[in-house]
Amino acid sequence: MPAGALPLTQLHLPARWEVWLDFAPVKALLPLPVLLLVLPAVAWFFRDTWKELDKEAASHRAAMVEQGVTDRRALHCLLIVAVSLTIQDYFGGRPFYEEILRPFLASRQQAGWHFLHLEQFDELFGYGWWVFSRVFGYVLLPFPLWKLLHPRDSLLDFGLRTKGFLSHAWIYGLCTAVVVPLMLVVANQPDFGSYYPFYKQCSRSGLDLLLWESIYIIQFFALELFFRGFVVGALRPSFGSSAIIAMAVPYCMIHYGKPYLEAMGAIIAGIVLGSLAARTRSIYAGFLVHVTIALGMDLLALSHRHELPVHFWPALR
Repeated sequence: MPAGALPLTQLHLPARWEVWLDFAPVKALLPLPVLLLVLPAVAWFFRDTWKELDKEAASHRAAMVEQGVTDRRALHCLLIVAVSLTIQDYFGGRPFYEEILRPFLASRQQAGWHFLHLEQFDELFGYGWWVFSRVFGYVLLPFPLWKLLHPRDSLLDFGLRTKGFLSHAWIYGLCTAVVVPLMLVVANQPDFGSYYPFYKQCSRSGLDLLLWESIYIIQFFALELFFRGFVVGALRPSFGSSAIIAMAVPYCMIHYGKPYLEAMGAIIAGIVLGSLAARTRSIYAGFLVHVTIALGMDLLALSHRHELPVHFWPALR
């Protein structure tokens, strides 16, 4: 290259549909007709499951009336959901880590825990705390509380049974086949490419990427166990199929701050995954769908930015 010449890179010219999709009024309103088209199809596909849930709930409510007992399942469940999500929002993020946990780790490293390499893995430790707070808020808090309040309930009925999983594996394949093309469309959005992965050091090494995806998967299992296992399982005797809609509301809201189209898509995803959990009586198929999408989004974002790691071990200092 001649002295003083500037390196040239090929500019990406967005397609016309990409420009329109990024136009605020179009972007804001586009999910509405999509919801109107997709939700009736979801209702039709899971119609037998929803009817079964409503039938079970009608029997449950009639038994409560006959016994003269007040059904407090919804009260207890929704209060636990509100408390769990509030604790996570205020104490499960980076600010709490920076204020409380990072100084402790720094003091331990100075005292001889040099294996921490805090200067290099500080961001990963922060996300480690985020994942722990999700496991606590989604699993360790609600399930023991529910067992204390409703000792006759089996926690296995909250999505943990494996019987019949293989017979419903085709639904996992169908959901994945539907979602992957949509994911490829969303991947072209500017906010998508800059948002994923959450852990920005994934491109540094294969180890960074592996550690991040491992704790990310743990977080997704806890999330599925909470929303599709605990919330749907606790509410279905009282609410019937409406338990799925009730679950989809806070599930959509935990996506606030993420790319807009993903947050709107969480409405459909919540209803589909909730219906799938109700149909299979387990969270495992939905968990696999969720993890497939999440890992795919991370890898797509890295690939679009040409930042997939080329070395497995990071250069430790």
